Amino acid sequence: MKKILMSLAVLSVWGGMLAQSDVYFTKEITPESLIKIYEALGVPPTGKVAVKISTGESSKSNHLSPELIAGLVQKVDGTIVECNTLYDGNRSDGKKHREAVAERGYDKIAPVDIMDEEAEIAIAVNDSTWIHYDLVGANLPNYDYMINLAHFKGHTMGGLGGVLKNASIGVASSAGKAYIHTAGTSTSGWNNPHGQDAFLESMASAAQAVHNYFKQPGKDIVYINVMNNMSVDCDCNGNPETPQIADIGILASTDPVALDQASVDLVFNHQGGEGDDPAPLIERIKSRHGTHTIDHAEKIGLGSKQYNLINID
Repeated sequence: MKKILMSLAVLSVWGGMLAQSDVYFTKEITPESLIKIYEALGVPPTGKVAVKISTGESSKSNHLSPELIAGLVQKVDGTIVECNTLYDGNRSDGKKHREAVAERGYDKIAPVDIMDEEAEIAIAVNDSTWIHYDLVGANLPNYDYMINLAHFKGHTMGGLGGVLKNASIGVASSAGKAYIHTAGTSTSGWNNPHGQDAFLESMASAAQAVHNYFKQPGKDIVYINVMNNMSVDCDCNGNPETPQIADIGILASTDPVALDQASVDLVFNHQGGEGDDPAPLIERIKSRHGTHTIDHAEKIGLGSKQYNLINID
């Protein structure tokens, strides 16, 4: 039977109503538990299904393994989707990216679509504080349903990488990644004259654009964070720091803000021990003001930081 595990956030009142989202949790990190927590969301797939992951910069990266995700991807008859990177690495163009995909073994479990391999499109943003559109892979309209399947970890620039980053930077084309990183200044390069918070707020805006795109009639989107191998470095790092914190579990929600907030809370409240030190990851998140992305996402109406954490074990 499902039961309330904990609620680490205090309820708030929006417009006189309690705003609280369900976030499901399992401590088991297995192919079976990944399917189980997805099914707990109660949002069946419709039409053509995209499963958005990070394919990882090298075999040393901490990306989610094909063995872990294969069961879920195949259950929903999904296509693994990705976009090329902004930096000149192993996934900066379609040819190299497909070689990386084959090296990791993703093409053996499902079709893989590099959505910006041929072109990009602009989708609307609600929050135009910094960015005035979101540049995404041109193949995004081919899909009716998205499972945003993120590996939760640290990030050199954003502080943390969860479903908000996977929807924003992850779904953005190479030029779109530059546009977010520079807070609407440029579609090439990294120079951001507006400061760190502007970059973080741009990520929140882009994540909302993707969410809204899939909240049209006949479409939908759900979110999953896998909290394993949580290095301070992103999966875009081909030689990441060794994770210091122990694996925590898998979380899922229809609310990406609540999901990333719950994941951060589990890290910040984690009681470490011998060989299990949350301090480096906490320092990485705090030093980059990483939680500001979540704060801004709530401010612009993407979701709620208030949640019920429900244990499905």
